This record gives sequence, C-alpha cells and structure tokens, in this order.
Amino acid sequence: MAGHSKWANIKHRKARQDAVRGKVFTKVIREIVSAAKQGDPDPDKNPRLRAAIEKGLSVNMTRDTINRAVDRGTGGGDNENMEEVSYEGYGVGGVAVLVETMTDNLNRTVSEVRHAFTKHDGNLGTSGSVAYLFTKRGEITFNDTSLEDEVMMAALDAGALDIENNGESLMVITEWESFGQVKDALNAAGLVSDNAEVTMSPSTTAEIDNVEDAEKVMKMIDMLEDIDDVQEVYSNVSFSADVMAQLEG
Repeated sequence: MAGHSKWANIKHRKARQDAVRGKVFTKVIREIVSAAKQGDPDPDKNPRLRAAIEKGLSVNMTRDTINRAVDRGTGGGDNENMEEVSYEGYGVGGVAVLVETMTDNLNRTVSEVRHAFTKHDGNLGTSGSVAYLFTKRGEITFNDTSLEDEVMMAALDAGALDIENNGESLMVITEWESFGQVKDALNAAGLVSDNAEVTMSPSTTAEIDNVEDAEKVMKMIDMLEDIDDVQEVYSNVSFSADVMAQLEG
C-alpha cells in the first residue's frame, strides 16, 4: 500500500495547489450548502456537514466563507434543482473509479464523465459495478510515525476503529460518522494531523507497473476532477515503486 499512500500524498498536494487557484472552492461550498440544507445546521450533529467543513478548512477556506455557505443551505433556495449522482467505471489496468457528482443537468454530466473515461481508454460502467469495492470512512494522517503511542491512545479512546503504520506515516481510521469527534480528541491532545478527510477507501488495489498506463490513469482522474459537476473522484489505483520514482522524478 506504500505506492497507494504516495499517490494519495500527490493528490493531497495537488488539491492544495488547486485551492490556491480557487479551483476547488466552488465544489466545497456546494457540498457545504447541500449538507446544511439536508441535515442539521450544527456540524456537531451533522457528520456530513462536519466533513465538508473540514474539507474547506484543509484548503484554507476562511470561516466566514464556510459560515456563509452554511447560512445559504439553511436559508433554502440554493441547490433546489441539484441532484447527487454517482458514476462508476474502470480505467486502464482494471483501475476502479467512483465519481460523485452534484448536478442540475444529468445529460450534460454523464456525457462529460463518459468522455473523460473513453478519452483515456477507460469505460463507464453500470451502477454497482465498482461501488462495492469502496467503504466510506474517516482517515486522519500523521507524517510523524514516532507519535504512534500518543495517537493510538487518544484515537482509540475517542472511538477510532484502527491505526495503521506503514513505516512512512500513521493513519487513524474512523467510522465516517465519528470522524469529527475523533479529530477533535486528537486536537485536544495536541496531536494535529497532516491530513484529515472523509473518503471512500478501496478494499483492494489495482497496481500499475508502467508509466504509460499510470499517466493515462492520472490524466483521466484529472479530467474527471476538472468537470464542474464532479465533487469527488475515488480510485483504487496503486503505483509500483519504479513507476512512483519515474512520476516523482
């Protein structure tokens, strides 16, 4: 899973870079508005809203911007015609891809998603074709593995499911609904994570062992993420050590 972990780090770094250019703000705001509208406006009582707010904070969104988005959601009117739809498919090498969208035009969205798959030798699948490979959960990552004992004590006491140490980083795994309370407990213990998110975690990985296919997968994911209606893209891709070295080189 080390290759998968490094790929995740690349994605997180890219997300932060995109945020500087304002690319992800619209999508995060849309998620906050929708979460606030469909549930309790108090993030402590609404796990989805809490996760969306954490995502906003992770890309340096201001509290004022977040609060305005929550107010828009609770005030009604916004996102009246927005529909949440997931698409599933495969990239080269059997890589499973799950695409979460929020759209007011299903025909436009499915057309753009299908184009991104086919342009990079992938295939859009039917509903349920890959979703079973993913589990929604919270992941809280620390790059300092020497913190393992402290992190384990605070996280497990707060209700975390597990702590994984891959030699390069620690990952606290939580039920997605308890993500916020575990993160709060770690912060209260003075343990500030390097990355924290609610994500769709794959149960198996598809390893890519050549650069050409790796670049196709990365370009496909980039193209999907650039679609305005797409909120999140998840995959089970893992790159071999040789491929990672070439990609990072």
